[in-house]
Amino acid sequence: MDLIVSFFRGIVSITVGWLVTVKSVPSNIEKELGIDKTKPILYLLQTESFTDQLALRRSTQSLGLPSPFDDIIIAGSERKRMYFLTRPQGLFSRRVKKTSIEDVFTEYFAIHREHLDIDLQIIPVFISWGRASGKKKSGLAQLLATKASPNWLRKFFIVLFLGRDNFVSYSPAVSSRQMSELHGSDKQIAQKLVRVARTHFQRKRQTLSGPTLLERQTLYNSILGGELVKQAIDDEVKQKGIGYDKSREHAIKYIDEITADYRVGLIRLGERLLTRIWNKIYDGIDVKHAERVRELAKNGHEIIYVPCHRSHMDYLLLTYVIYHEGLVTPHIAAGINLNFWPVGGLFRRCGAFFLRRSFAGNKLYTAVFREYLELLFNKGYSVKYFPEGGRSRTGRLLPPKTGMLAMTLQAITKGVSRPVSIVPVYLGYEHVMEVKSYMKELKGKSKKKESPTQVFSAIRKLKNYGHGFVNFGEPILLTQFLDDAVGDWREQKTPDEKKPRWLTPVVNKLADKVMTRINRAAALNGSAMVALCLLSSKTHIMSKKELVQSIDDYLQLFKAVTYSNDATLPDEPAQQLVERSLALNRFEQSQDDYGEMVSPKDNNAVLLTFYRNNILHMFALPSLVMTAVFSHKTIAKQDLIELVKQLFPLLKREFFMHQSTEEAIEYVEKLVEYMDSVGLLKVDNDHITQPEATHVRFHSAWLLSRSMQETWQRYAIVLRVLEKEQNIGRAQLEKQSQTIAERLSALYGMHSPEFYDKNVLSSFVLALKENKHVSSQENGSLSFSQNSSTLKDVIDPLVWPEIIQHLEQI
Repeated sequence: MDLIVSFFRGIVSITVGWLVTVKSVPSNIEKELGIDKTKPILYLLQTESFTDQLALRRSTQSLGLPSPFDDIIIAGSERKRMYFLTRPQGLFSRRVKKTSIEDVFTEYFAIHREHLDIDLQIIPVFISWGRASGKKKSGLAQLLATKASPNWLRKFFIVLFLGRDNFVSYSPAVSSRQMSELHGSDKQIAQKLVRVARTHFQRKRQTLSGPTLLERQTLYNSILGGELVKQAIDDEVKQKGIGYDKSREHAIKYIDEITADYRVGLIRLGERLLTRIWNKIYDGIDVKHAERVRELAKNGHEIIYVPCHRSHMDYLLLTYVIYHEGLVTPHIAAGINLNFWPVGGLFRRCGAFFLRRSFAGNKLYTAVFREYLELLFNKGYSVKYFPEGGRSRTGRLLPPKTGMLAMTLQAITKGVSRPVSIVPVYLGYEHVMEVKSYMKELKGKSKKKESPTQVFSAIRKLKNYGHGFVNFGEPILLTQFLDDAVGDWREQKTPDEKKPRWLTPVVNKLADKVMTRINRAAALNGSAMVALCLLSSKTHIMSKKELVQSIDDYLQLFKAVTYSNDATLPDEPAQQLVERSLALNRFEQSQDDYGEMVSPKDNNAVLLTFYRNNILHMFALPSLVMTAVFSHKTIAKQDLIELVKQLFPLLKREFFMHQSTEEAIEYVEKLVEYMDSVGLLKVDNDHITQPEATHVRFHSAWLLSRSMQETWQRYAIVLRVLEKEQNIGRAQLEKQSQTIAERLSALYGMHSPEFYDKNVLSSFVLALKENKHVSSQENGSLSFSQNSSTLKDVIDPLVWPEIIQHLEQI
């Protein structure tokens, strides 16, 4: 009989091997879960299923864990390593039978009292096939629907159709020693363990699959029944003189235009398709800090992902990563411009809901959208939207659009049953497919409307794009944020749906917090660092040896003086990093008698600015230090600190930097100490000077002093216009500054379209006003003041003399 069972299991093992692809979550159980592979391990599963056991064995092999089929020695006796809460349903019965697990662990806890050296790691393992979220189904869909303990026939079809959608999800280990020391008899402790395990597996299922999907009619009824929507329908009837039914039809039309039509099967198909695409165009996707999101999901949080937006790939990449991290994929806010055939319907079925660029003047549309967003939150769906509103054409973060954040906070104030957390996400790429079109748009060419032709053209151009980077930033718990920002917000609820007075300043504060946390989680990468070095070089060409040296110096700098705990650095050495970046075929390589040289391909340095800007905020303070040293030749340490005090608030506003001024000063002091220790600069009796020109790190220091030059020049331009005009309207100031910046760009070859970008200039003018560097008049105009003059005197020495001379002539 044992031979027959072994033969049958062997056949099943081979078949499962063909059908099943196992994904282990998390992939690093030691770091994230604190599991010690050197200590005894037991596995606790929900259902006694042989295919689950085979999936677990494949997962443990890949993670270096002991096989679940191997026995373990406990108190001198061989015992099983795997245990189960339940047995599968019978073929003709829905009844789920319990196992003898309570008796087994009662015995174990008794053994612990006799053998004080025993401490077992009990690891709960949830094994999922498919990600069905519980919508009413029929036929094959019903057969494959998620069940806690399916019978063997149902499991056969589940493995057959969903074998490549298998997740083996591990949880932190429970110490058997600590359990045995709890109050109560061994039997009671065992019962508590089983009870907690059942609840845990239930939550795991919810984390993977998400809440039950709404039927279409239920969706209509829920949105149309909202008080805000009913009021908006009544208002439209009165204002436009149309019938109630006609106004209600408008509301239904808006529901159809906005709402997603989420299909799990399409998500599964999309995952397989995207896996092929990623393998073709990326040589790796680096994901960091995903454990933060899993922790939120485990604790029942409603999760709102707010990533930066640099490419249309963002929609797909982040959803793909979330899926592979064992989390339910979010509903995604997408611009209405993406709702075109054939991709609009596909996006909608993958969870996209569409919004117009402007809600202005359409109260009914606004009410329907808000009600839908609140419905998603209340039903427990995770949501993703881009706070910048659109893709960044410059590579730097755009000033946030606050509409979605405002509606999110308003939903919280109305009451959401679960805690809601915002998760900022940094997305980075070594190559972005749209970068050439971005540069054309920044130079004045009109943006092309999205169309099927564009989609198919983009697909044809897919090629090696290097690495993708997804870093999950520190979450923001919204109720805690509101408690800190508006202590009595719960008492200030407005029953008439009017916007509370505190909302606008609090939303602005939240938006700034989101953007700073995105940049705080930046990913330093080879492509961006090569771009920064070449653009800082006077001729945009460097020897390969100098390039490797500079990048190595910068990597060592950020390892020694960490920008933030959330920022990530590449693991490869500088030489390998440069080689991999050059392999992307965006740089020209040439050779002379003295070695290899690197320059932008086709002399198109302007394209590199996009990648440099992804990380420029990390270099802002190191570059400020070097610029001050090189421009002044010698500067007292105290004068450098004063310079940081004056300029950092402006940098913080423009680059969404996370430090306070005090933290920035402390950071600069650490930079100076480190730079002195490695020869990037010299400190003598509290005076700082540049390194000798013969020093091996002189070139790295010189490049660093030039990397922020365009920023200082832009500041000098605005202040020069202010000084010349003395009193000027904000719009006129920005316009004149833009004109001069365009002229300087043409004269001195500034290869950066954002040098004269109106949004960047506007951000600086606003920072001047916020930090009281200009006087604001009653008519809204800005005046040159003593503070303006002081700031100008600080900035002018940082700017190249030829630029200052030209500004004086203008």
